[in-house]
Amino acid sequence: MSNFEIVRREDFSEVTYLLEVRHPLMAKAAKAGQFVIVMLNEHGERIPLTIADYDRVNGTITLVIQAVGKTTRQMQQECQVGTSLYGLVGPMGIPSPISHAKKVMCVGGGLGVAPIFPQARAFKEAGAYVIAVLGFRNKDLVFWEDKFRDACDQLILCTNDGSAGMKGLITDGIQVALEGHSNIDEVVAIGPPVMMKACAEATRPHKIKTMVSVNPIMVDGTGMCGGCRVKVGNEVKFACVDGPDFDGHQLDFDDLMLRLQRYTKVEKMASERWSESCRMTKQVGPSALDGMLPGKGVQKDLLELPDPFEEVPGG
Repeated sequence: MSNFEIVRREDFSEVTYLLEVRHPLMAKAAKAGQFVIVMLNEHGERIPLTIADYDRVNGTITLVIQAVGKTTRQMQQECQVGTSLYGLVGPMGIPSPISHAKKVMCVGGGLGVAPIFPQARAFKEAGAYVIAVLGFRNKDLVFWEDKFRDACDQLILCTNDGSAGMKGLITDGIQVALEGHSNIDEVVAIGPPVMMKACAEATRPHKIKTMVSVNPIMVDGTGMCGGCRVKVGNEVKFACVDGPDFDGHQLDFDDLMLRLQRYTKVEKMASERWSESCRMTKQVGPSALDGMLPGKGVQKDLLELPDPFEEVPGG
């Protein structure tokens, strides 16, 4: 039996959920920017998930997950308080370098809001003036607003429909920050590749150092499989051991997005098989998803795999 017990769960939306997992040694070692590889069960796939937070006193790490594929949707159904993960390896990757910058902009889009938080907090603890720019599709998908207000000097919240914060894309929020602060030393951005690319292009004319965190397809997480390779300038890097943070002005985003698309058909087939299995199970008894969120049932979009070139729900 594994001992990676889930001690807390919180559902931010019908597709986004938080798991707090007990692992004292990992909580003690974790640093901002690192990730873990998770296995739900003995026969499950290995998936990389960024450490969104850690509590050294209580011995827990926090994962914020979006149910977009077979495994993350299965975890959404099965990972409840009191259950355990079969495998949890980490912390992996090079910790995000917390420079001596005096003024930093931390940009998080959708699910990228979670892993940008420990970086924002670390910069603040290092004495920097921290501006957080967070982007969501609408107010129902907003989470951790209070945590960012407590940890940052300024928060610019953007929603596509204007239902919370300012109306506009996250690049609009970046522009507001750039116009209000002429002395930003560094920008850190995490989110969908298309969002991070737009962020890098927004800061390029200003020649502001811009770091992005990538999460490509990964198998072993030790640099042996080569599945997570990315192009940075004239070099090939492995996200698992050389990253996950890279210079946003040097990263080849087009190559990254093309590689992310390669397994779309396989992922969709796996998702459809799992969905069919769930439907068969539902004929026998109610699904664990029913009633998981107060007043909300299972929706059709939970059973659809998003286009990898689109911003996933919540970003």
